[in-house]
Amino acid sequence: MKHKKAMTTAAFLLLGLGGLNAQEAVPTTGGEATGSGGSSNYTVGQVVYTTNSGSNGSVAQGVQQPYEISITSGISETAINLEMSIYPNPTANILQLSVETEKLQGLSYQLYDLQGKIIETKKVSVSNTTINMEGLSRATYFLKVSNNNKIVKTFKVIKN
Repeated sequence: MKHKKAMTTAAFLLLGLGGLNAQEAVPTTGGEATGSGGSSNYTVGQVVYTTNSGSNGSVAQGVQQPYEISITSGISETAINLEMSIYPNPTANILQLSVETEKLQGLSYQLYDLQGKIIETKKVSVSNTTINMEGLSRATYFLKVSNNNKIVKTFKVIKN
């Protein structure tokens, strides 16, 4: 009788545990990152399970961590009061940079491609500056406006 009861209990346990799964997911991609400090396996496309923080940073363990790209578009400078715009965007050949301020001294712009290569650098001397993009290929560019070598604003420019 004891033997029959033990067999029945074991059968129910095996059937019951057969339906349990731990952290089952279908990730989009993943891999292993190895460096001098150790290695870590990762997956992309799963929900975050736990986050651990320390003095050197933080790590989100588990599942689904979004990949975010951030672009700094300016500085917190209260002494600079500039209103700027670019148009037309997207552009075919000519881009206009409009700066609404009395003080243009120290203003310049730099046009970069997506790889960070400087294509053009010029001083801003009038409130409406024309930037010729006719010889450039169809792509996305960044126009950084600086005041005395401090980046004030960055525009994303699309050339078609």
